[in-house]
Amino acid sequence: MNARTPSSYLASPALQYAAIPPGTRVPYVACGSGEPLFFVHGSLCDYRYWNGQINALSSDFFCVAMSLGHYWPAAGADVQGEFNWRTHVDELAEFIVAMDCGPVHLVGHSRGGCVAFQLARAYPALVKSLTLADPGGPLQIDGAPQAALPAAVTALRAQVADLVDSGAVETGLELFVDSVSMPGIWRKSPDSFRTMAIDNAATLPKQFRDPLPAYTRAAARDVQCRTLLIAGAKSPRMYRNNADQLAEWIAHAEKEVLAGASHGMSVTHPAAFNRLLRAFCAA
Repeated sequence: MNARTPSSYLASPALQYAAIPPGTRVPYVACGSGEPLFFVHGSLCDYRYWNGQINALSSDFFCVAMSLGHYWPAAGADVQGEFNWRTHVDELAEFIVAMDCGPVHLVGHSRGGCVAFQLARAYPALVKSLTLADPGGPLQIDGAPQAALPAAVTALRAQVADLVDSGAVETGLELFVDSVSMPGIWRKSPDSFRTMAIDNAATLPKQFRDPLPAYTRAAARDVQCRTLLIAGAKSPRMYRNNADQLAEWIAHAEKEVLAGASHGMSVTHPAAFNRLLRAFCAA
């Protein structure tokens, strides 16, 4: 999820498509050379979200950003299957295999962080390193009640889904974007970001019907690659808690906090985010 994004960071390289089984065409952009660095977007976003990284890091890495199934430009791709995180994990794995350049440095943001985390567990041979920026999803602490999103968050999401489904798209998007970043962010965002969010608005109700799995100590033990957790200093508490706990649970993990940044850190603070990513992946 984005915040105040300079328009220049949404200028895309040329769109391409990769064929994966069973006949799906995955939209993506790629540029640069070197070790493969793959990016996984979060809610309301698509491959365009990562242009600030694709453009800046392509001097050192072969940078690739794809759109998960049902996200823009879904009308131009052959979308198959239901919208759910398991499908997205398998789709991402098939995409990495189709690109024939693994194992990759894998970067996921928000909901995409959960997808990347689950891929690193299920397909460890495909992942050289893992970076999770404000990873989304509930957190299950040992001995605590079953993890779930707070009731207030669930109620807000139901309201957002109703607004989007009824045609009040921008009102619903403003409510959602401000809730996962900070109040007023939607109105401060440039037209380029709002256009991307509107393009992907139909995925929100689908996403709310597909709750993400909880992060657990046992699941984190399955991640054996080097892992970087990045948290925005001003991000909502649930994202910071996820980063803190996963940094403790994952065996080969380290954590960084971006000062002054909220949930859209990779685009509001691209230079700082890119410095962290470049140093980690090059180590």
